[in-house]
Amino acid sequence: MKLTESDVRIGDIRTTVIRPATGGSWPGLLLYTDIFQRTESTLRTARRLAGAGFLVAVPEIYPHGNLGGVALEFDDAGKQRGLEGAATTSVAGFDADRLAVLDHLSDRDDVDRIFVTGFCIGGHLAFRAAFDSRVEATICFYPTGLHNGALGKDADAGSLQRAGEIQGRLMIVFGSQDPHVPADARLAILQRLYAEGLTDLELHVFTGGEHAFMRDVGPRHDPILTDHAIIEATRFLNES
Repeated sequence: MKLTESDVRIGDIRTTVIRPATGGSWPGLLLYTDIFQRTESTLRTARRLAGAGFLVAVPEIYPHGNLGGVALEFDDAGKQRGLEGAATTSVAGFDADRLAVLDHLSDRDDVDRIFVTGFCIGGHLAFRAAFDSRVEATICFYPTGLHNGALGKDADAGSLQRAGEIQGRLMIVFGSQDPHVPADARLAILQRLYAEGLTDLELHVFTGGEHAFMRDVGPRHDPILTDHAIIEATRFLNES
């Protein structure tokens, strides 16, 4: 499927919008990046999802400070800057930006429903986006900080405690070898979700998958698991 790609501004938030080139309306998919922001690696994933029939909006997660307009390198310096960006962003700030992007998608004539996904910290942000009743389905890829609440400059965002607010479908994807979300953390997440009544969620734990196994740069990347994860994600969204 051929795609069109454009950059839009939603207030201060620089956002890449990728959609099928044909006319009409499509399911809108808000895609949250990892701490490195709108890298070509993440945009390649966004294009794959758009090619499956979605309008994919990829906003910056640090749009307001000195990381606005910056795609970070996958090296130690880039990681440090990304972590600093998180450490200086409040949960309230993340939530306000989420509302702005969801409002934008709701107002678009070429969007007929709204889904959300995200990777790493973006997986946690996607989980919080699911609190919005407009979001019909959410996929969280190896969400960091969800098990203990850590998000940005806040020690505990209380995200799991609000899981009962989620009205749409939920899918969570982990790698079995992820040190950021090890087995005990995954178990804590699942137990809390079940306790909050989210017993109908879909869970995937990919054997051998490391943290960020879908990032197609660096030694963690597993292309076979990535293909499986994208296939499962598109199936899940198409069934929603």
